[in-house]
This record gives sequence, C-alpha cells and structure tokens, in this order.
Amino acid sequence: MTTSSRRWSGEWGHDAPPPESVEVDVLIPTIGRAAELAVTLAGLAAQDAPAFRVVLSDQSTDAAATAHPAVNAMLRVLRAQGRPVDLLRHAERRGLAEHRQFLLDRSSAPAVLFLDDDVWLEPTALQRMHDALRELRCGFVGQAVQGLSYLDDRRDHERHAFELWDGDVVPERVRPGTSAHDRWPLHNAANLAHAAAELDIPPAGWRAYRIAWVGACVLFDRAALIACGGFDFWRDLPESHAGEDVVAQWRVMERFGGAGILPSGAVHLESPTTITDRRVEAADVVLARP
Repeated sequence: MTTSSRRWSGEWGHDAPPPESVEVDVLIPTIGRAAELAVTLAGLAAQDAPAFRVVLSDQSTDAAATAHPAVNAMLRVLRAQGRPVDLLRHAERRGLAEHRQFLLDRSSAPAVLFLDDDVWLEPTALQRMHDALRELRCGFVGQAVQGLSYLDDRRDHERHAFELWDGDVVPERVRPGTSAHDRWPLHNAANLAHAAAELDIPPAGWRAYRIAWVGACVLFDRAALIACGGFDFWRDLPESHAGEDVVAQWRVMERFGGAGILPSGAVHLESPTTITDRRVEAADVVLARP
C-alpha cells in the first residue's frame, strides 16, 4: 500500500520523522490570508514525497491566519500524516526580504522550498521539483505559478524566448537589458500550461527550461542559497519593497545556475496581492551596490 493510500484510508497518527531524515523545509511567510493559506496547506497535505517539514511564519494581527479553523484543520492533517510543523510568530514587520531571511535562519533541511501563501500544489509537484534539483545539481528549480482563469487566453507572442535546457544547467547572469531578462513574460497568465501541453512529457516526468526568475514556488539547494547570502540584503531595503526573490535568485544563478521545470504543478489562487507598494524594486537597490 502506498503512503498516500495509507493516509487516506484513515491510518493516521504516524510518528514525525527524525530531523535528519527531512529532505525539504517548506518555508511559508503569511499575513492576513487565512482562506488562501488553508488551500496552500491542503496542497502540501497531498504530497507524498520527499519527507518535508512545514515552517510557517505569521505576521497577521494577533496571528489571525494561523488561528483560523480551516488553517488549523490542515495543520492537524499534516501532523497526523507525520509531517513536522513549526508555527512561528514574527510580529515585527521589516519587509519581505527580512521575513524570508527569518524563515531561512530557522531551516535545516538540505533543500528549502519558499512557497507563497496563495499557491496550491498538485500532487507530485514537490517530488518533481526535488528530483529535478538532485538531477540538475544546480542552485534552485522552480515551478512558476499558473493562473488557470487564463487557460483560454493563448499568448504565443509571450513565449518567443522559451528555451529548454539541453544538458547541464550552468550559471547565468541576468540583468535588465540582457537576453536572459527577456524571458520574464513566459510566466504570465497560463503560458506554461500551454507550453507544457506542446511537449511530450511522460507521466511523473519533467523538462527544465531557461528562466529570468521564478516567483512564489522555488526549491533551493539550501547550502547554495546560504553561500550566496540568502536574503541578508534586507537591511539595505526600506520596509516597503518588492522583488526580493528576484535578487536572491539572480545571486544564486550567477554561481550555481537555476531553472524552471515543466509541467508546473503550482496554481496561483489569483487573490489580490497583499504587496501594494512596489515603488522600491529590491534589485535596483541591492544590485546597484559595488
């Protein structure tokens, strides 16, 4: 009987794996998104492998997100499956980059998945990312989130820069004005869903492609991310900023390489963004330094 069938047949209460056997720490920063967070956790509960721990940091007023009944129900499911769950309260807000660094500092697994609190993962999505990271031996892999309300909105003109990796993933330098930066429209709407449909990818298989960056669902080799400084640049940024994930990925890509993988099993819930002040792009500040 598979792990999945054991879980859903009611054989709950598995012991949590020892810390050294956890292969992925799933790091989720959240603020004021109880409904979306519950869906995100439900997606994690549908993953069979690899062994993972959930580290959830709530900046909501009075920890409102993690106090919601639906969120608590999914946390109980994860724990009943034997998944370690750490709930953290990080009330002082110093910006997105600091919150991500806060989570990274509390991780210990060989790989860390930064997962936004409005993303549903289809079953096997985490396994595909983990397999790809080990096989490609690069700094990170990502599954770009898809807006499925756009399935009938084909944007072939935004896919002109799509290019599969042929062979090893090698380091790249991405900056505005480079050809690599021109890949950013690939992740608009449901472009990757359309791209994946045109490729002959076997069940449980995946293909790696070249990216500008990946938002909301990125699995890092933890040692590579730390070697590149993680999100230590948060001190150089005002509290209100955006694009901190881009800076971290570009720094890792320059030393270790990074890739997106298809098919993407990451679905964007298409809720309104909670980051409304985007006047400061982290890359404009951090990467402008000598």
